[in-house]
Amino acid sequence: MAAMEDILDLYQQPHDPKHPLVCMDEQPKQLLKETRTPRKPTPGHPARVDYEYERAGTANVFMFVAPLESRRHVDVTEHRTAIDWAHQVRRLADVHYPDAEIIRLVMDNLNTHTTASLYAAFPPDEARRLARKLDIHYTPRHGSWLNIAEIELNALTRQCLSRRIPDLPTMRREVGAWETGRNATASTVQWRFTTNDARIKLRTLYPKIEA
Repeated sequence: MAAMEDILDLYQQPHDPKHPLVCMDEQPKQLLKETRTPRKPTPGHPARVDYEYERAGTANVFMFVAPLESRRHVDVTEHRTAIDWAHQVRRLADVHYPDAEIIRLVMDNLNTHTTASLYAAFPPDEARRLARKLDIHYTPRHGSWLNIAEIELNALTRQCLSRRIPDLPTMRREVGAWETGRNATASTVQWRFTTNDARIKLRTLYPKIEA
């Protein structure tokens, strides 16, 4: 309960450019090639796609979303290793938030999502510099729904990735267009669930304290 209330309280804090709130999540995506050329839609007939396909490997989607800024950044990588995560964090700190003192980062506790990954990817002085810019808030076990980045990933899947994508360059191009469009319209997540709501609606999850 402590981890849940920590994140819910964090979501209620006002925007602070020196201490930006960023939610991060990632998911794999299978790459699929068509074995036959799809038929384009014609008047009175929808597009037609053959049920057969060819597996073409996998990609990984890194999602970073700043809910108080109505902004997100999505990157598609070939792998989802600790090294990949470390390079994503360095880009977050040095490219997207170079003037931030501390980045308040919400994410799940996947074994690659630790400051140890920074030391695996960079020299100790660089790893320490990046680690000092992070204030990490982990979602509790079975509590990934608390991560706003997961909601944004769901939107990306519905609007962009719910079809066959054959290769990494195509996926990067399509995801990049989605990101640009969504940022241009300042789309955001309207988060309304608070700590007080949790204490009422999830009261059975709290420990019972005898008087």
